[in-house]
Amino acid sequence: MAPLQAIRIQLAGLRRLARLLGWLLLLSGLSAVVIALHAGPLLLSALSPRDLALVLQALGTLGLLLIPISGVISVSSQFAFWSGWLGGLPQPAELFANAAAPASADNQTSCTIIYLDGIHQSERDHPPRVAAFLALLESRLPAHVRLFKGLETYTVTPARLADDAGGSWFWRRLFALQEHHPNGLVSLICAVLVQANNVIKVGISSDRRYGPILNYELALKVAQRLAEQGFRPGPGNGIRPQELVLLGYSGGGEMALGMADYLRRICRCPVRVMTFCGVFSGNQLLEQVGAIAMVVGNRDPVAAFGRIAYPGRSPLLPLSNWNRAMSRGQVHRHCIDGLSHNGQSGPFSDRYRDAVIDALIGCL
Repeated sequence: MAPLQAIRIQLAGLRRLARLLGWLLLLSGLSAVVIALHAGPLLLSALSPRDLALVLQALGTLGLLLIPISGVISVSSQFAFWSGWLGGLPQPAELFANAAAPASADNQTSCTIIYLDGIHQSERDHPPRVAAFLALLESRLPAHVRLFKGLETYTVTPARLADDAGGSWFWRRLFALQEHHPNGLVSLICAVLVQANNVIKVGISSDRRYGPILNYELALKVAQRLAEQGFRPGPGNGIRPQELVLLGYSGGGEMALGMADYLRRICRCPVRVMTFCGVFSGNQLLEQVGAIAMVVGNRDPVAAFGRIAYPGRSPLLPLSNWNRAMSRGQVHRHCIDGLSHNGQSGPFSDRYRDAVIDALIGCL
């Protein structure tokens, strides 16, 4: 009993420390904004160029501190979930034991596409342009293919970021400031911190040491959601075997590749991956994953940066997991001229939406 009590005391101390860090993060950011808005003109007139450079360096250092602090808070629930503090990990063998029988409309489903959003995602509902893209994609899919959307890509528990057990108190305040604060700069800083959380999760997923933990947890969450929707391992309509396709946009491509092999083993069915404008490492085990289809744009600097940022995708390392998948003919690349990563020339724009959807359906 004494060790259990000691663990509880230690956990309570960690929670208090996390809350303190969160409040320091918010107060520091707001203080910087207030100083910049109200004292900015005065500082510009009173400070010498050298003093002004020191002030800018201090603000830059503050920003470099804010993002890691938000990252520490963002991964707290991941380790709490892994340690069993949030109810423990579900047993993979039991996930589909009590799955409800699928509706009659799903009896002909032999392929389920699971959409994984980019780093802009902060809740279950997708932004309007993404939602319109997914609705159009769904309307063009064959009858035996089902689209599974509304999945929280960057939390390990079946909840949106604002309800994440490890840091909901922090994220709810941050979202409130982002949505309702009258000052645009405050909203911008909060939005950057939200996206910093998701970027950190992408980085963890690609890491060979800690990535397997996050990827396994995400695969368990996806399998749990599939079981709730009536998915059952085994044959589909008797013609094609039941199959899962992970469709990732931007950083969602990394999450798709990260969880693909785990999901294949948990759901006991073939899994393949499709990405568009994907940013990923290719560090994962890919031998048992099906085809990997990439829809890319020749004007996408973010996806191009991913090829440089991850050494495993360099042709100079032929024995990396990604290059071995390339040599097996497992990777298929489809390029769209003029397509960029986002904005008016991104995949969700009116100009390129149809071309991206046609390419994805062709990959199916």
